[in-house]
Amino acid sequence: MSILVDKASRVLIQGITGNEGQFHSWQMFQYGTNVVAGVTPGKGGDWIFDGKVPVFDSVKVAKDATGANVSVIFVPARYAADAMLEAADAEIPLIVCITEGVPVRDMIQVRKFLDQKKVYLVGPNCPGLLTPGQAKVGIIPGNITKPGNVGVVSRSGTLTYEVLYAMLANDIGSSTCVGIGGDPVHGLNFIDTLELFEADPETDQVVMIGEIGGNEEQLAADYIARYMTKPVVAFIAGESAPPGKRMGHAGAIIESGEGTAEEKIHALRVSGVQIAHHPEEIASMLIR
Repeated sequence: MSILVDKASRVLIQGITGNEGQFHSWQMFQYGTNVVAGVTPGKGGDWIFDGKVPVFDSVKVAKDATGANVSVIFVPARYAADAMLEAADAEIPLIVCITEGVPVRDMIQVRKFLDQKKVYLVGPNCPGLLTPGQAKVGIIPGNITKPGNVGVVSRSGTLTYEVLYAMLANDIGSSTCVGIGGDPVHGLNFIDTLELFEADPETDQVVMIGEIGGNEEQLAADYIARYMTKPVVAFIAGESAPPGKRMGHAGAIIESGEGTAEEKIHALRVSGVQIAHHPEEIASMLIR
């Protein structure tokens, strides 16, 4: 099994005719993802990928015509909030926003609206989702992992790829990989994803990749201690980050001495989580 996406997912791409949208949509299509539609206002009636995927003017029309139940957003940052709101208004149950640089003020408005809907949002500023052998929804390379029993959830796209590749090199596969993104205001968080993995009968253990800034890892540690029955291995990026420096994502900001790697590692360790000190170490800590 998997969480969030599988071979039955019907995917539409907002911004499919742009340079990035078209490139990554083709990668998804080639992987075997069930891409059923694209959305670009003003280009409704066009077809792409040799006439295999229709383009519509709106998400609502695309959903009604194709039964799409996942939307992936590849639009510039200034349009991303409207794209997320449009997908939610069309009642697409899973929205994945790859776009980076979405203003925090815009995301506050998006979250306020989406919290009233029965909608999962992954991102923004994230690599998306990958269920090996079934569906690639976003930009995670499909050739760096294989089907397996390890759920992966991460705030960092690049570290996600590094960990998946190290797992593959040790013949370890994943059930689903979820890149939640590193912006201060975003959708799915660690706890949401851990809860889904805990309920998935085909996920036997979980890898969690965090970073400095905020307190999501500490909240996840408390959830793990209270509710997780499956073993968790974690890596927290930023142990050597210089004091006073902003590192990586917009969410990787340490305020008033809070959100340090040391705090996060301590909270997770107390909750029974195994801690890796570099990404390649994770594979050796997983149960074979």
